[in-house]
Amino acid sequence: MTLTESKTHQLGISLNNADDDGNVDENIKIGLEIHCQLTRLDTKLFCGCFSNYRDIKPNENTCPICLGLPGSLPLLNKKAVEYASMMCISLNCNIPEKITFYRKNYFYPDLPKNFQITQYNSYELSSIGYDGLISYYNEKVESDSEEKSKGKTVRIKRIQLEEDPGKIIYEENNSKINNYCLIDYNRAGVALVEIVTEPDFRNANDVRLFLNKITNIFEYLGVSDPNLEGAVRCDVNVSVKGGKKVEIKNISSFKDVEKSIFYEITRQKTLSMHEISVKSETRHWDEKRKITIPARTKEEEDEYKYFPEPDIPRIVLGLDYREKIKNNMPELPIERLKRYVDIHKLSDHVSDILINNKKISDFYEESLKIYNSPKEISNWIVNELLSKTNELEKDESPDNQSNKHRGFISQVTPQQIADIAKLIEEKSINRNIAKDIFGKSIKTGESPLKLIKNVEIEKIQDSETIRRYIGEVLSNEKHLIEQSSTNPNVANFILGKIMKKTGGRADPQLTLKLIRESIEHK
Repeated sequence: MTLTESKTHQLGISLNNADDDGNVDENIKIGLEIHCQLTRLDTKLFCGCFSNYRDIKPNENTCPICLGLPGSLPLLNKKAVEYASMMCISLNCNIPEKITFYRKNYFYPDLPKNFQITQYNSYELSSIGYDGLISYYNEKVESDSEEKSKGKTVRIKRIQLEEDPGKIIYEENNSKINNYCLIDYNRAGVALVEIVTEPDFRNANDVRLFLNKITNIFEYLGVSDPNLEGAVRCDVNVSVKGGKKVEIKNISSFKDVEKSIFYEITRQKTLSMHEISVKSETRHWDEKRKITIPARTKEEEDEYKYFPEPDIPRIVLGLDYREKIKNNMPELPIERLKRYVDIHKLSDHVSDILINNKKISDFYEESLKIYNSPKEISNWIVNELLSKTNELEKDESPDNQSNKHRGFISQVTPQQIADIAKLIEEKSINRNIAKDIFGKSIKTGESPLKLIKNVEIEKIQDSETIRRYIGEVLSNEKHLIEQSSTNPNVANFILGKIMKKTGGRADPQLTLKLIRESIEHK
């Protein structure tokens, strides 16, 4: 049994990457190199400069260390190692007893030292993580009268901790050729985790599912904010029909990752159809034209002349390091999902919606602290709050433009959700009235409780008042009394009439009881 096979058996995961029809396109192989900045760190990987460089003027967040000036010595950020280890554990990777940093030598303007401090696994397994495996898609399917799980997985080849280079800015002008570019070194030295997968993907849709899954994990771990510009970047390796691997760089969004894969697969298939060989090269994604363009021939590993970083000694983590980190990790999405299903008794569908966005899940958790009713709280969040928010996002009217950018969290608080859930469960108001008030609350930003005070919403529970409404309906439609002896649904019809007259405020159970009494005595 291979190491990967052993891990799949241990985790109970099946290496099934078939599409929805059960087919696997063996002619297409897609691998990813995901670069995730550890944005939650205060400082860079090897120096004391700020990790958050985004609001600082160009080249003002630098020091001799991140600029690579002679005589400067790097000092490893301990917290960065811990964060990277958490990411390894969440992706079921092994963590070695010792880790080593290497120099990756190449010249590029955004690399002030002319080398990058990274990790390398050629001589020994010394990167922060290796040989991982994660399921990124699960669906319940019925087979032979039993419910089974159909999943898709990807193998993680390695995870390495390294420094981010600076940022090159190409000036746009009307000339056909740009004669210069600008370089901002504020980003140089920021802690970066690179996740390299095996070529286990067969289509662009699966890649998008996987990227959504792991960025959600990063948020739950609290190591990175994927919403920040450039915080999570992805390079793609594509090969078709056993051809040479083509790397695609310079992709700015997950949506463009999908588009670049679609384009590159089509390009390589077209070349193959015309018996033109595919070059092993690096191509850039042209965001405007939505095509890949040649950048350079693909480098081989030996061209980088890796050797151990002499200024950073080998780091001894120890045998129990992984367990120590794991014991202090926050709850992962898969763990929270299990808790919602097993303890809160929520459906798989509702639980999936909640955990797939940490802000929504945290909002649900805060609401539960105020009023502990998991099903009612989740119902209001999933079926009302999110659907209303989606409606607002699609509304292009001028009156709605200010609402679109406020976000549902800023408009509705957990206290308001808890209050409405409590009012419903205590039967102080009916659900239809609550929905109407809730919709107004999202649009106006006002508190639902404030809106409730401005309208008559208390249930009518006075028997004499309800009898008066019943009498009005029966006097106007006397034929209903005759029909009631042969049609048991007449009582419900009368109930509907009364609910309409009272705006849904009449107590339905009491009203139905009084309707039947009135019919019997007529």
